Amino acid sequence: MGWSQDLFRYLWRSLSKEVKEHVGTDQFGNKYYYIAGYKNWRGQTIREKRIVEAVKKQEVDYESGDIPTEWEAWIRRKRKTPPTMEEILKNEKYREEIKIKSQEFYEKEKLLSKETNEELLTPPVDTHIKGHASAPYFGKEEPSVAPSSTGKTYQPGSWMPQDGKSPSQ
Repeated sequence: MGWSQDLFRYLWRSLSKEVKEHVGTDQFGNKYYYIAGYKNWRGQTIREKRIVEAVKKQEVDYESGDIPTEWEAWIRRKRKTPPTMEEILKNEKYREEIKIKSQEFYEKEKLLSKETNEELLTPPVDTHIKGHASAPYFGKEEPSVAPSSTGKTYQPGSWMPQDGKSPSQ
């Protein structure tokens, strides 16, 4: 299917007025093209196109970061002029500096937080709570066998049958 699709695309471009102008190539080898706006054979105005031919031909191979942000901004029409290689390298160097500075800041904050945590935090208190957190009596005394009542609350006791005898006997 690949060669037939390429043949169809070649024929379509030769019959239409599309002229693909190579604008640039990035450090990954992706090629960027510009197709100026034109009127087709029916008189319709076709707006300009910005195209990238990726090194990895399949869409499943694409990952974010495969296209530099400067070129992506140009393709999405966020910028008018295509980026230069010097601009891309300058921005890459700036991003690396920011990463280094943020790492240094993180390490410094980590050291400061250790020092302040040791001074401010009290040692943990040894507590022992019986029961499970989902139990209605979590953290309270275990329910007794005898029912208890205090004002508005009623806590039934746990009932146990007597030695296999039924109450009617």
